[in-house]
Amino acid sequence: MSIVITGATGQLGRHVIEALLERNVPASDIVATGRSVHKLADFAGQGVQVRAIDYSDPTSVAAVLKGARRVLLISGTDIGQRVEQHRTVIEAAKAEGVELLAYTSIANADTTGMKLAAEHQATEAVLRESGVPFVLLRNGWYLENYTDQLPGTLAQGALSGSAGDGKVSGAARADYAHAAAAVLVADGQAGKVYELGGDEAFTMADLAAEITAATGKGITYNNLPAEDYAGLLKGVGIPGAFAEILADSDLGIARGDLLVSTGDLRKLIGRPATSLAEALRSAAASA
Repeated sequence: MSIVITGATGQLGRHVIEALLERNVPASDIVATGRSVHKLADFAGQGVQVRAIDYSDPTSVAAVLKGARRVLLISGTDIGQRVEQHRTVIEAAKAEGVELLAYTSIANADTTGMKLAAEHQATEAVLRESGVPFVLLRNGWYLENYTDQLPGTLAQGALSGSAGDGKVSGAARADYAHAAAAVLVADGQAGKVYELGGDEAFTMADLAAEITAATGKGITYNNLPAEDYAGLLKGVGIPGAFAEILADSDLGIARGDLLVSTGDLRKLIGRPATSLAEALRSAAASA
């Protein structure tokens, strides 16, 4: 059974391949695809099939999906272009007659008003109209969204945002990858929707407190109006349009858009999800 992973050169994709190998999926049955395939040389050395893919070239996408039975469509990173890129993969999957296409969407995609969710919502609509058997992996926030920023947070001595007292159900990227692998190797997944998030939701004030506990450095949370937060992000070099999206995402957290209480992630991976405290301790130790 051939399993194609799109976006395999990214961090989530790499974790998915590792999870599939841990589940004893033969390396020769895994097709890892991406733009910079040199990043997949270590997997190629283990027998994983490695192929270059260009979303703007439907012929190359069709060639990569040739013989695929299951496909993981990891959402692209080119904001503003993702729907058409995803459509190219979905149409190729339909033409190939794949038995299942799993798509990494966003938590609560059917109800959220976050700007970041718009392309996910549109992709889900394309999937529903395509006739391709699909399963939705609606991933919540990555804990890495915060742990990767730890050095900067410590340097500033404070955490800023516009999330108010809203809670987010974050989990480690590897947790979401293991959930995807579990779905890709299981039967009877077509039509299912998994709302995925960590076991314990947290506020930004909770995050600040956990950073303090993990590092010993007192960190506070400063809640700002969204326009001020976007301005702060622009001031540290984040492009304007993306800064606006990040500030809007914090407003989504304040509304509860990223709160997940299904327990789907824990059920799929068969263990508790990585906690915020665990992730921060690990990040602090390697900082």
